[in-house]
Amino acid sequence: MLLPVYSLLPLHLTRGAGSTVWDVHGTPYLDLYGGHAVISIGHAHPDYVKAICDQVGQLGFYSNSVHLDRQVELAEVLGRVSGYPDYNLFLCNSGAEANENALKLASFVTGRSRVISFHGAFHGRTSLAVAATDNPRIVAPVNKTEVVSFVPLNDADAVRAELERGNVAAVIIEGIQGVAGIHIPTDHFMQQLAALCTEYGALLILDEVQSGIGRTGQFFAHQHAGIRPPLITMAKGLGNGFPIGGVLVDPRLDVWIGELGTTFGGNPLACVAALSVLSVLDHCGLVERAGRIGARIMERYAEVEGVKAVRGRGLMIGIDLEVPCEPTRTALWKEHRILTGNASSKETIRILPALTVAEDSLERSVEALQIALAQETA
Repeated sequence: MLLPVYSLLPLHLTRGAGSTVWDVHGTPYLDLYGGHAVISIGHAHPDYVKAICDQVGQLGFYSNSVHLDRQVELAEVLGRVSGYPDYNLFLCNSGAEANENALKLASFVTGRSRVISFHGAFHGRTSLAVAATDNPRIVAPVNKTEVVSFVPLNDADAVRAELERGNVAAVIIEGIQGVAGIHIPTDHFMQQLAALCTEYGALLILDEVQSGIGRTGQFFAHQHAGIRPPLITMAKGLGNGFPIGGVLVDPRLDVWIGELGTTFGGNPLACVAALSVLSVLDHCGLVERAGRIGARIMERYAEVEGVKAVRGRGLMIGIDLEVPCEPTRTALWKEHRILTGNASSKETIRILPALTVAEDSLERSVEALQIALAQETA
């Protein structure tokens, strides 16, 4: 029997194409959640499918003990497309692993042991990543540690106070808080944070696991603030469903061979999946498009009666309702065949579609939301 992980929707999905998924009965659904912001270029994109199929027929796997051309190619392409051509790339399998290794690397480099995180943060479910996550329900006794301190988002004075206590290896922050309900660090705060880390000798880790890979209208969300953190983590949309994570590492950091390691990280299949994603993003202008259509659709969501607030950047959107969101989300998938996400806030719906989503599909979701909320409050 399968161990329960999440509370499941009573849906049995069997296939997908673009922003549509079908259940076992052949019923189509508009996917505006992408399995936690994972589907970046759409389900079963033909270029993506071909790249993986071709690679598995050549070399499906070998360990990191040999030279693998696909890893080198991915590092070069990711550096160019992301705007970090001089950074080094560590490849792993997930966002949690990326954050875990970034935190470990910061401690190695600085020789320090404390970490500053933020209220509402979610960084993963591995040991130190979950300790830096602001959710006591998923932190097991073995993960509890005094080395992580939590401060309010967008409060530079609180960050400085923790840095003054000393021994801080890293400050870790999401480009945009996703699980908490799409809460955005201000550009000014990001700039203050980068300056404070430099002043106190701590390393700034930008968790772009959910907010990266073009979702916000920049390749990484922190690029809206014009900062260059020494450590950047990513996953989710980088593989479009194939498990891959990574850490971009400032070349000025002193990293020795063996500090970080992985068996499956950077395997050829994961690398070609990521290369295909980056190619589609680049050649189709999807990063700029996400910013443009996201701004427009957020204005439309804000016009819906019963919507209290809309937050986000690009196609990373949180919609706060005046009522608990679950009845509305249920109506959206049951009556309108639209899949959306929730958040730790009980009133927030998350919209995280593929960057290839059609604009008329987003408009359809506005109309469906209007109807669902009107019925709920009638």
